[in-house]
Formats: sequence, C-alpha cells, structure tokens
Amino acid sequence: MARVSCVAGSEAVMATPVALLSESVLGWSIFTIVLLVIVAFCWVYIRKYQSRQESEVISTITAICALAIALITSALLPVDIFLVSFMKYPNGTYKEWAANNETRQQIEDTVLYGYYTLYSIILFCVFFWIPFVYFYYEEKDEDNINKCLQVKNALKYTIGFVIVCSALLLIGTFVPLESPPNQNSTQWEKVQFLFEELGSSHGLAALSFSISSLTLIGMLAVITYTAYGMSVLPLNLIKGTRSVLYERLENTEDMEDVEHQIDKLKAKCADGRPLSMRDRRNLEDLEAKLQMLHRRGRHLEIAERNCCNKVGSALRPMKILLGVFFILVALLFFVTLFISNLDKALHSAGISTGFIIFGTNLTNPLNELLLALQPVFPLDYVLITTITMYFVFTSMAGIRNMGIWFFWIRLYKIRPQRTRPQALLFLCMILLLIVLHTSYMIYSLAPQYVMYGSQKYLLQTPVPTANSSQGNHSAAITKICDADAPEDQCTVTRSYLFLHKFWFFSTIYYFGNWAFLLVFLIGLVVSCCKGKKSVIEGEVDADDSDLSDDEYVH
Repeated sequence: MARVSCVAGSEAVMATPVALLSESVLGWSIFTIVLLVIVAFCWVYIRKYQSRQESEVISTITAICALAIALITSALLPVDIFLVSFMKYPNGTYKEWAANNETRQQIEDTVLYGYYTLYSIILFCVFFWIPFVYFYYEEKDEDNINKCLQVKNALKYTIGFVIVCSALLLIGTFVPLESPPNQNSTQWEKVQFLFEELGSSHGLAALSFSISSLTLIGMLAVITYTAYGMSVLPLNLIKGTRSVLYERLENTEDMEDVEHQIDKLKAKCADGRPLSMRDRRNLEDLEAKLQMLHRRGRHLEIAERNCCNKVGSALRPMKILLGVFFILVALLFFVTLFISNLDKALHSAGISTGFIIFGTNLTNPLNELLLALQPVFPLDYVLITTITMYFVFTSMAGIRNMGIWFFWIRLYKIRPQRTRPQALLFLCMILLLIVLHTSYMIYSLAPQYVMYGSQKYLLQTPVPTANSSQGNHSAAITKICDADAPEDQCTVTRSYLFLHKFWFFSTIYYFGNWAFLLVFLIGLVVSCCKGKKSVIEGEVDADDSDLSDDEYVH
C-alpha cells in the first residue's frame, strides 16, 4: 500500500508540470502564429502605401517593424488574460500546478518580461530610431555623398527626442505614487495592494510612466482619427462612389468652361495692351485650375480602365453588407463605452483614484461576451485581434480622409503607392500610438475581462440554521473576481498593473473616452450629410506636384 501511495504521489507531481507546460505552450503557440500573421500584414500594408519612385529601404523596414511591434504588444494582452484565467477551475479553486504561489509568480513574470521587452523596443523606436530615420532622409541630398555628415546631422536632431525620453524615465522613477489612506480596511487599500503586488521596482515605474505618456498622445490620435474613421468608413462603403462616366463628363464640361474664360481674358490683350493686375491673377488661377482638371481627366481615364473598379462595382452588395456590419460594430462600441463610463461615473472610487471601479454594476455587452468566450480559448483571442484590427482600419480610414496635420497645417497626405517616406514614418508613428492606446480602450470596453479574465473565487457566506443555539454554518459560493475579492484568490493581469500604475493617467483616459464618444457622434453627422465620394477621392489635389501625378499615371 505504501508503495502504491508513493507511485500515485510521484505521478501527481509529474502531472503538475505537464499540465502547466501544456497550457502555457497553448497560449504562447497561438501568440507565435499571430506574430507571424502580424508581420505579414504589416509588410503588405506598408508596401501598399509606399511611394513607387521615392521608396527608401530603411524607412520601409522601419515602418514595418514599428507597426509590427505595436500590434504584437496588443496581441500579448489575450495571452496575459489566458494565463491568469487558466490558473483556476470554473468552481473558483486553483489548479494543481497553480496552487503554489511561486509557480504563479513565475508565470506572471514571463508575461511581465514580455511587456518589458516590447515596451522598451517601442520607446527605442519612438524616441530614437524613427526620428533618426526621418531626419536622415530629410538630410539626404542627391549631390551630397558624405554619409557621415548625413548621419551626424540626423543624430543632432534626434538628441532632443532622447532628452525627452530620459526626462520621462526620470519623472517616472521619482514621481510619488498615491499613498494608502489611514482608514481601516477600505476598498482603495485593496486596489492599492494590487498596484504594489508587482513590487516597488523603480524600473517598472519609470517604464510605466513613459509608456503611459505615449498612450496619452495615442489617446489624442484615437479621438482625432479613430473616432472619425469609425463613422466615415462604414458610411462610405454603404453610399459607394460616383459614376466614373458621369465624373468624366462633368470634368470635360468644367475644362471647356475654364478654357472659355481663359480665352476671354487673353482677348483683352489681343491688341497688345497689358492686362491689369487683377486680370493677371485671374488668368494664373484659371490656368492652375485647368491644369488640375487635366490631371483629374487622366486619373478618371485610368480609373475607368481599372479592373479593380469594375470588380468593386460587381461586389457592391457585399460592400453594403460590410458597411452595415461596420456601423453596427461602431454602435456596439459606442454603447459599451458609454455604459462603462457611466458605470465609473456612478460607482467608481472617485477622480483621485483614476475612477477605479469595484466590480461591474451595469451590464456591459462586450464584457459579458468576452467572459463567455474566454474559457473556449482561442475564441476570445480571435475577438480581441478583430477589435484591434478594427481600430487599425478605422484609424487608417480617418487618416486617409483627413491627412496628417499639425494644428492647421497639413503636413502629409496618405495615398496608395504615393506616400513619401517621411509621411510613411509619420503614419506608422501615429498607428503605433493608436495601437498602444487600444489596450486601454479594450479595458474601457471590457474592464472585468481585462483585469481578471474568467477567474472566479469561493466566498464563504453564513447560513442560518433552524436551531439558533447551534449557531450559523458557512457555505461557499462561487463569485466572479473583482476588486473586493481576497487578495490571494484572484490574480490581476500584468497589462492592467502596467497601464494603471499612475492614477492621474487613468483619470485623463476617462475624460478622453467622453471626448471620443462626442467626436464619433460629430463624425457620424458629418459623414451622413456628405454625398457620395469621387472614385478618385484624394488622388488629385491643387498642391500636387507634376512628379507626384506622373508617378501615379505611369
């Protein structure tokens, strides 16, 4: 009997690491597959938009890598949630391999090191490599063959970004965190313990502060581009484009009208008299307008022969269905984000705590859906990936329609096969910051899922007996993990601790969500009021150069 017991015990010990290994490998295997898909997607995406004539190898590789790193970082979130969720059974008890706190800590540290690595690479890209490549290309001159001087000038301008990064790291290292209040056993003390659970490492605080600062900039990009893109993309798909034949006829009539006005002005100086200053300005404007109309004619002629436009016309019903689906998804996000913000406004711990909420008090549809899908891994992974890519595509739609602006000055236009290397770097920088903010957006859409996944815990509740002299018995009931759970019963995801270490960032994000909802509504009204867009929308502008136009035509 003793021998049998020993054998059974050894089999149990062997089963524990096997179970741990199999479940860890499952999560990281899916992550590896997603990683390869992300790299392929970024390569195709950047190659689609880069200029044919002005393409630069170093800027293309930089753009692909920067966008891929951002998407890979967001892809780590479902793995983080998967690992903390699969530490427990559905009945709220820990699995055999997770019963030891040291084992759980090792699993969590693996994810934490992944975040450390990816976030460090992001800081390197944002504050050094992307600015360096941008200024390196700006300093490029066909007559300048001195590469050392080119590198030296690029480094000189990049130093400013390095100084900003160093300042953020120093501030994050020494900024004081909110100290726990003196009241006994408050809910905030429990949440504060969650922040301190990861340790008081200054390296973590510095990196968290820097990434949160970038996420703050990403929030502004999300409010500007993503909120508008969520309305303009589906409505453009539903409304479609104008007829190419009608546009060519309209363009021909405009050219004839402008040519007639030019002939009238030139007739005034037929006898050798000079034109007045006003007439000369009008003549220059009309000639510039005629040149642009000729460009439009060439582009419309190409569009009429383009097979993709003919196929797009045949797929018109599918585009309408896709547009309806996108607008329903946008409305789902709007309702979910509104409910989440309303829940924080009514039931959170207050502005001084970053509007931290204790449990879900209002039914959140997306949160409930993710919690239902999480046990059937990788269904929630697929949904999170879909949400992230939806944000990328809608952001891209917003950027394409608006362009890249600095206050009231438009810096660059984003167009397929005609985007300059500098604009490509700006585009990837904006998308990187938007994807960085996506992690917080997903938390806003599904706070309980992002914090704890599908974890549950056992809560002992007193049960009165018929005979009062015997006292009360206790019974264990299963509850979903929230901030009120015992600190040793629920494990918080590393992503949540990383992005919510400083309460004032969470407060700003909260008000940013309200601004996002407002801009989405404004964009929806503007998109509804606009008519059908041109089949060559954004391809021909008055400030286009002849080189840019010839690049597209040839």
